[in-house]
Amino acid sequence: MSDGKCFLPFWEGFGVADLQVGDHQIQRRIRDIPLLGKPVVLQVTLRRVLCPQCGTRMEPVAWLERHARLTRRLAEAVSGMCQKLPTAHVAKLFELHWSTVRLLDARRLQAQLEALPAAEPTRLIMDEFALYKGHRYATVVLDADTLRVLWIGEGRSRKAIRPFFQSLGPAGCARIQAVAMDMNTAFDREVGECCPNARVVYDLFHVIAKYGREVISRVRVDAANQLRHDKPARRVVKRAHWLLLRNPANLKDADQVRLAEVLEANQCLMTVHVMKEQLKALWNAPTAWAWRDAWKQWLRHAYESEIPALMHFAKCLRPYWRGILSRVRWRMHTGRLEGINNKIKVIKRMAYGYRDSAYFFLKIKAAFPGNP
Repeated sequence: MSDGKCFLPFWEGFGVADLQVGDHQIQRRIRDIPLLGKPVVLQVTLRRVLCPQCGTRMEPVAWLERHARLTRRLAEAVSGMCQKLPTAHVAKLFELHWSTVRLLDARRLQAQLEALPAAEPTRLIMDEFALYKGHRYATVVLDADTLRVLWIGEGRSRKAIRPFFQSLGPAGCARIQAVAMDMNTAFDREVGECCPNARVVYDLFHVIAKYGREVISRVRVDAANQLRHDKPARRVVKRAHWLLLRNPANLKDADQVRLAEVLEANQCLMTVHVMKEQLKALWNAPTAWAWRDAWKQWLRHAYESEIPALMHFAKCLRPYWRGILSRVRWRMHTGRLEGINNKIKVIKRMAYGYRDSAYFFLKIKAAFPGNP
């Protein structure tokens, strides 16, 4: 033992009857698995051999990769520990540099992904998640049938997601039948251009969330402003924000009573709240003809309400009717991917963020290899 490290002289020879052994020998220091909490360094003597066919080559060692300074078992232990601990913690545990640990884990993840069977998706789910602060996003593409993360890329524009469809090729794009997404125009247009047989299916959750932000919240604020001279009534309306946005079926009895009082006190809030429930019913239409009648009725009621926020929302929603109608045939939604996005946030939070996006994306793909 010296300076807390264990140096073990080691030499391993091989049968080289058909090789001409030169005089050159190299002393190499190789890191091994720590022993009793102390780092272990092996001092290995390697020989250069002269092969008639290959030329000068370094003597092969079974437990050591070529040009490596770590033993195979140490590399396997480090990459295996990265499945449970953040990279920085593993680097501190084995007294290695962060980039070394990242490289070892990236090799393991890449080998794990290459061992998976080739994906042949027919239905896709697309969504984005926050990659960094400052409205920087990454797009995730999920196989709706196997729940396998197929692709991840920085950005949420048409240019950002185009490499995925290029990787599928013409035959793979023609195989896609439906794609579930939020009302992202970039996703919609790129799918329409690259996948001629695919139908876009808009997710109910995103549409209702947009309705809550742009219609219900706006009408609630206007109603509160009209009651500025009646402070008790204004306070009741202002405190009903989440009460109006939540699903009525999930409200407790006391909250349902409060909601009924708020809706009875303001006709506009009653109207937009009822229109929200009618909008949600469009995603459960049994047939295309039933959907058509419900859609026309909803638009007519929206325009007849003469509520500016509701009329504007109906005008903006009208061009997207095909993506809503597709829900009748393709019962798809982005709920699965939203759950995966939550786990992605956990992976990012455990490491306090990743400096290398490519490594982060490998971690995500390996975490969701899909069902067999």
